[in-house]
Amino acid sequence: MKTLVLGVGNILLSDEGVGVHVIRLLRERYRFPREVEILDGGTLSLDLLPYVENAGRLLVVDAVQMDAPPGTVARLEGEQVPAVLNLKYSPHQAGLSDLLAAARLLGRSPAEVVLWGVQPASLEVGLELSPIVAAQVENLIRNVLAELQRWGVGPLGETPEGDGPHQEG
Repeated sequence: MKTLVLGVGNILLSDEGVGVHVIRLLRERYRFPREVEILDGGTLSLDLLPYVENAGRLLVVDAVQMDAPPGTVARLEGEQVPAVLNLKYSPHQAGLSDLLAAARLLGRSPAEVVLWGVQPASLEVGLELSPIVAAQVENLIRNVLAELQRWGVGPLGETPEGDGPHQEG
């Protein structure tokens, strides 16, 4: 079963890009089995449909408006995921909700959907994460790895320093 780990967000709007930052670090640090795809979804929306349709499990990492203190990390699953995405306020987030709805309408949505999200502190223009959200990046990475282990598809090992991303075949 294919597992898709999808980081979404706009890296030009500070904390909005946290999902993309997490994905980049996962790809730099770890080797994953062939059935695990680690994808930087950026601000793409329906363009990601082929990836989502082909996934049996979907794990999304994103900034999420939860009306919680900045830096709060939350795990949502199943029907909680589209519900929270409907509350979001940037263009890609509406797109992600539409993406999940389109996959469901086509009868090709993943059997399991999990979102690891963090409450943003800043959505100002800028490439850097706010200190409070940056402090949660390692926590998000640990949570993603634990979720993958729970699904039985954890990383094969760490990538040697500076050796770039790997996927085993």
